[in-house]
Amino acid sequence: MCDTAGIIFGVKNFSKEEIEGKRIIEVGSFDENGSLRPFIESLNPREYIGIDIKEGPGVDMICSVEEMVEKFGRESFDIIISTELLEHVRDYKRGIANIKNICKLGGTVFITTRSYGFLYHGFPSDYWRFEASDLEYIFSDCLIEKIEKDKYSPGVFIKVRKPKDFKENDLASLELYSIILDKRTKEIKPKDINIFQKRKNRNQRVKKIINDIGKLFYRIVERF
Repeated sequence: MCDTAGIIFGVKNFSKEEIEGKRIIEVGSFDENGSLRPFIESLNPREYIGIDIKEGPGVDMICSVEEMVEKFGRESFDIIISTELLEHVRDYKRGIANIKNICKLGGTVFITTRSYGFLYHGFPSDYWRFEASDLEYIFSDCLIEKIEKDKYSPGVFIKVRKPKDFKENDLASLELYSIILDKRTKEIKPKDINIFQKRKNRNQRVKKIINDIGKLFYRIVERF
């Protein structure tokens, strides 16, 4: 899944020399509204694997971001691409650790995600919002080659290279803005999700009642 601005960012920041003959994995590859895959495959990678938690267009294998090291092994890919995924991963710290650890030393990680101000979009869930400063901190253990805010919608894009002397950041104390809790927090607990879902369902019922009352009012008016 990728938006147009994210695709453009990828096209501008990947060259044939980087891609040709390389082993590539796309994490969260279900093609909902566009994908970098056609462009990347046109540059002749050795292998391109798309993974997601459900079957669909662009998905070659079912695997979650949290399970990648167990599934593929450490330092198994030259390039990791993840577009519009991280905000949907409740345990994003574990997900990012897996992304970093399946990347070879000297390899590339490419990520696009949403920032504060982007509305809730559950596919099936939506938890986090990342600012450029958050990604700079998260990937300060890598060499940041390019970071850019989405010009058209709240979001951020980043491309980093894993250094030969990689030493993984400890993200345990990091607080990130949660759209579930409407504040920065270290983690989201199951009870937080339950409370949010109940509130969301209640709001939807209220909107439906208001909409039904509005329709009834117009029917009554039309009779006079």
